[in-house]
Amino acid sequence: MSNPNELTHEARASGSAREEPSAHPFREMLKTVVARPEFVSFLALILLTLFTAYYVDFSHDGPGRFLTLDNLTNITRQVAVTSILAVGMTFVILTGGIDLSVGAVVALTSTLMAGAIIGGAPFWGACGIALLVGIACGAFSGFFVARFSLPAIIVTLAMMEMARGLGLLYSGGNPLPISFEFGFLARNFTVNGFPVPIPTLIMLAMFLIGYVILNRLPIGRYIYAVGGNEEAAILSGIRTRHIKMFVYVVSGFMAAVAGIIQTARVTSGQPNSAIGFELDAIAAVVLGGTSIAGGRGHIVGTLIGALLLGVLNNALNMLEISPYTQRVVKGVVILIAVLIGVLRKKK
Repeated sequence: MSNPNELTHEARASGSAREEPSAHPFREMLKTVVARPEFVSFLALILLTLFTAYYVDFSHDGPGRFLTLDNLTNITRQVAVTSILAVGMTFVILTGGIDLSVGAVVALTSTLMAGAIIGGAPFWGACGIALLVGIACGAFSGFFVARFSLPAIIVTLAMMEMARGLGLLYSGGNPLPISFEFGFLARNFTVNGFPVPIPTLIMLAMFLIGYVILNRLPIGRYIYAVGGNEEAAILSGIRTRHIKMFVYVVSGFMAAVAGIIQTARVTSGQPNSAIGFELDAIAAVVLGGTSIAGGRGHIVGTLIGALLLGVLNNALNMLEISPYTQRVVKGVVILIAVLIGVLRKKK
């Protein structure tokens, strides 16, 4: 016969064992946060901001102009175009693809938009033309990638050359200036005396749309499934061709939105603009923790990655680092980010 005291002791032990999983909810939440792929980028963003603020604003020789409202809002304004491109690039990379054409599509849509305004089209009508052209470019790339299983890097490289060439043909290789009044999309929107750049608001709206699609709609799960294991996705009934087509259309749409903002910023259509923007967009996605192989990543991480690039560029400029050295530093940062992502995935 068992001793009552022993039974009481066993019951208490059993109760403690049952309570153990919830005994440290903060610790479990912290582990979950640290395990997220975008955590390293967020930590890097905080550390870089603190380092730059200390060196520029608080050191004896520093000019003290980093942590100012004007500079911080300027950073968000500067990263707006790249960030919007990175939203579309996140969709594409999550499926295991790549889109090298977005910079050229920005230039093409910007040039056609400016030409439409010069020809007498209303501003919003010209914006509609730009959006349709961007969607068409994305659909073109998506069709050949999805229908013929061609390598995305080859298809989008071809699209890049065609878009750049069409822009140059249309404009004759010259900028197409428009009236300054059409640049209102690049200005500030004042809220209670606080200036908020309109490009920043548009950027946040695009990220919100991307977040809803990837995290709240069924098609978002399908995108992750295609990138994670395309064969398994096909066996589960997912129309992978449609999903691939969709992500390139999204990328083209985002490139057109970026082209509209670019046109407003410089109040002209520039057929030679946005060179290398596709690389910055890819860098933002990778820095945000999205796997270049697809199937893993988060749109919030892309926003963090874009801000990290913006702060890095701003810091290097304030520290008067040579532009040539800046390219080396950015390349090293991207390589480290990819390496960290690979090592975390192996663990």
